[in-house]
Order: sequence, then structure tokens, then C-alpha cells
Amino acid sequence: MAHAPSPSDPALAALAELVAVVARLRDPDQGCPWDLEQTHASLLPYVLEEAHEVADAIRHGDDRHLAEELGDLLLQVVLHAQIASEAGRFDLEQIVRGLSAKLVRRHPHVFAGAEAGDSAAVKRSWEAIKAEEQIQHQAANAAEAQPSASPLSDHLARKVRGQAALAGAMTISRKAAAAGFEWDDITGVWDKVHEELEELKEAVAEAQASGDTAHAQEELGDVLFTLVNVARWCNLDPEAGLAGTNRRFLDRFSRVEAALGGELQGRSIGELEGLWRQAKAEIRAENTQPPGC
Repeated sequence: MAHAPSPSDPALAALAELVAVVARLRDPDQGCPWDLEQTHASLLPYVLEEAHEVADAIRHGDDRHLAEELGDLLLQVVLHAQIASEAGRFDLEQIVRGLSAKLVRRHPHVFAGAEAGDSAAVKRSWEAIKAEEQIQHQAANAAEAQPSASPLSDHLARKVRGQAALAGAMTISRKAAAAGFEWDDITGVWDKVHEELEELKEAVAEAQASGDTAHAQEELGDVLFTLVNVARWCNLDPEAGLAGTNRRFLDRFSRVEAALGGELQGRSIGELEGLWRQAKAEIRAENTQPPGC
């Protein structure tokens, strides 16, 4: 059975050192000007960026890179805790103790003698405990509130708030379909894709004429959401698909750059397109060679 680390554990000492470094960076008199300017809101893009970089390191199986990116993500946690602590709202101790209590509470099969025969049972128990916690939280904060007229929407709004937009769209799509908000067949999904794409084209044309991109932004979101529904129908992972496309594009683009000595400016689209097709053919040939070639 795992035991809590001792106060002399090197990992705890290293964490304490990190906390001290971040506090020093935020020192009003001798800290870093950039760090002192940061708020929870200004750091939001960095939290998302670091989380995505952790995911990328995992996909590539690069332990050195993963360790580094996990450190960058940990920095975001410590920095947010420091900012909140300075305002007297909460601190790192509250974050960690709250997390530990949650893990113990949601693992009764480990800490309270409950039974859980497999991971599916664990997941059911976790979701049931989490749902009960949410009910208790809502009751404590809104004792006089009326029952929600849109319980599924409210649940999904809470569920996707911590997800990237693409993952959140898939969560919403799955839950809405399970509740009966679904097309009869995939033909209806494709019809919706074409409908939304035409609306996007019209909105982009309007934006080019007026300079107002708000409507086009909405229509772009509708197209992407509908494509997520296509992915759900076809059992595809849109995040993995887009990540793969990003990698393939960069691989091909690097070859185009190399062929031009890094100088793309002034080249015709015909020349660039020809080099792009050549790069694709090279990569395809490399990937189809038998082992040992």
C-alpha cells in the first residue's frame, strides 16, 4: 500500500522550492515585471497551451519532453495559487487538501471498504458520487432556487467548461444524441454540413463587405460543430484527426522550405504547389517502403 511521503521527501522539497521561486517572481518590490502583471484571466491562454503541449508529448512518447511540459503545467497551478493567495482568496494548501479529500471521497473502494470489481464499476461509482456532490453543492448555495427547466443543458455547461472547444463539442454532441436529439441517418448530418458551409460562405462575403466578422465567426463555429457530429457518427476522433493533420502539414511544409532554402517570399503559387505535391509523394514513398530499406 502506498504511503504519504515524509516531510523530507525530495519531491516535497523540490515543490517547496518552486513555490518559493514563484513567490519571489511575484514580489512587489523585487519581482519580475511580467509575472507581476499577470492575472488569472491573462494566464488562461498559457494554461491551455501547456495542457495541449503535455498532450502532444504523450502522443509522441517523449519522456524528456513530457517531464518538461508537466513542469510547465505545474508552474501554471502554482502561479494561479500564488495570485489567489496574495488576494487572500485561497492558496496552494487549500488546492492540494481539497484535491486529496476529493480523491479519497470518490474512491470508496480504496479508502472505505466498498466493492468495485473493474474499471467500469469504478467509473459508475465516480459519476454517482460526483453527481451527489453537485446536488449538495447546489442545495448549499441555492436553497430557495427553483428546479432547473433545462437539467441536461445545465449539466453539459458545467461539464464542458473545462474542456477545449473541440472536445466540448463532442461531449455535447454525444449527450444530446443520447437524449434523442439526433438525425435519422448520416445523410441528414451531411446535409447539415453543406447547409452550414453555405451559410459560412455568405457570412464571410458579408464580413468582407462590412468589416464585421462577428456573424462569420458564429457560422464558422456552426460548421466545426457539425463536422464534430460527422466524426461522432463515424466513430472518429476529431482532436486526433486535427493533430495528425497539423503534423503532416508541418512535415510537408518543412520539405517545401528546405527545397527553397528557407526562402518562400516571391515564389509563385504554382511553384509552391508543385513542391507541396512532391513533398507528399516523398513522404508517401517513405512510409510504404518495407522495413530495412
